[in-house]
Amino acid sequence: MQKLNLNQVLSQKLSPQQIQFIKLLQVPTAELEARVEEELEINPALEEGREETGESHEEEVLPDNYEEEKKEDKDLNLDDYLNDDYGGYKMQGDGNYSPDDEEREMPLSSGTSLSEQLISQLNFLRLDEHQRTIGRQLIGSIESDGYIRRDLEAIINDLAFSQNIETDLDEVEEVLRKIQNFDPAGIAARSLQECLLIQLERKEHQDDEIVQKALVVISDCFEEFTKKHYDKILKKCNLAEEDLKEVIHMITRLNPKPGGGADGLMRTQYVIPDFILNNNNGKMEISLNSRNAPELRVSRSYSEMFEAYDKSDKKDKKLKDTVSFVKQKLDAAKWFIDAIKQRQQTLLKTMQAILDYQTEFFIEGDETKLKPMILKDIAERIDMDISTVSRVANSKAIQTEFGVFPLKYFFSEGISTEGGEDVSNREVKSVLQKLVDEEEKRKPLSDDKLVKLLNDKGYNIARRTVAKYREQLNIPVARLRKEL
Repeated sequence: MQKLNLNQVLSQKLSPQQIQFIKLLQVPTAELEARVEEELEINPALEEGREETGESHEEEVLPDNYEEEKKEDKDLNLDDYLNDDYGGYKMQGDGNYSPDDEEREMPLSSGTSLSEQLISQLNFLRLDEHQRTIGRQLIGSIESDGYIRRDLEAIINDLAFSQNIETDLDEVEEVLRKIQNFDPAGIAARSLQECLLIQLERKEHQDDEIVQKALVVISDCFEEFTKKHYDKILKKCNLAEEDLKEVIHMITRLNPKPGGGADGLMRTQYVIPDFILNNNNGKMEISLNSRNAPELRVSRSYSEMFEAYDKSDKKDKKLKDTVSFVKQKLDAAKWFIDAIKQRQQTLLKTMQAILDYQTEFFIEGDETKLKPMILKDIAERIDMDISTVSRVANSKAIQTEFGVFPLKYFFSEGISTEGGEDVSNREVKSVLQKLVDEEEKRKPLSDDKLVKLLNDKGYNIARRTVAKYREQLNIPVARLRKEL
């Protein structure tokens, strides 16, 4: 039996303008220009250009029921558009750059990928097409850190099925050995041990006694070396303690990741700060680094279409459809510009709150001056949601006179002291790092001893917390920090 029920539901939905704002808020300066150019391409009503002189008018925001009103109205209301000034909008917060400065490009180092460099070297070898195909397959199997971790038998199968190349293990290993002679040294190794051996074998002075002893240590005592069982190495390789020190010094200077970065690119990427902080005679001034962002405005030429429509026959369906399309694009352009305005205001408001909270650090640059601060502390100060502060802090950085810092650097949990005060865990990490740096390397401090020393300094901290901080600082356990 059919029934008709009436239910009342209360729900919240984000408007298109709010979604636009959220997306722009989490975009860092390095990606903002690309995002703006994308919008310029898809919206002809948005254009790049300097702000024209004249009075500025507040941008119109569409009502929530715009879609319904558009369907109901048979005749478009053009008054707001005919009388509106489409004067420009300039990106604000250009730091200390001159308004006449046309150079907006930020320095980005260019370079080729690791794979491209290896292919280039492969082409210099006198190989036939069959061997060159094997070489390209091997280079394609090299991971971002420079290692080949796939089994060679699997690579042989790939060649057979995808390239229709019949080969065997001996031929693949022969080509692999040629690739292992490429730069950077150690590339295409199948293990850390092989990587270190390749680099040692490519040392200029192969007849050097220390080089030969280092080869013996890595070949015969690699496991003992990784576990720092130096006593076993001394006995097994019949080395003097001074010679072992030189061998260890040589080996530790080798590159364990010849592939370079995590993305396999052999290049340097400069960090582009989103904020610039200037200390003007003790007064801290924050500005947005919007040098890569063009000046934006809504196209004035589109108003001519409305004027033509206002004077024409309103019954012309094609013209009416055209004007409706133009109106939609103008509204989208206004939404985008308004979202960028909101982005700038929110970024500056959040950064100012962080500056006020961590004033001592920004004045002196001393890490121990950082106060415990979480997202909620800033959200309450600026009367915004925690998620908004999180989006601002994500992938953003500030340039100070002490260096460039990611905003996440200033957020940390608190650790209580004997005096009942809370200090930033960054201060505790700094003290922990100093204790490890100053320890006797023959007898490095265990986590239990580190806990005792930190407690003696007034920091109430547990052993598991010390272990967590040590791992975050990339400090190995005491056994692996031992030196001769």
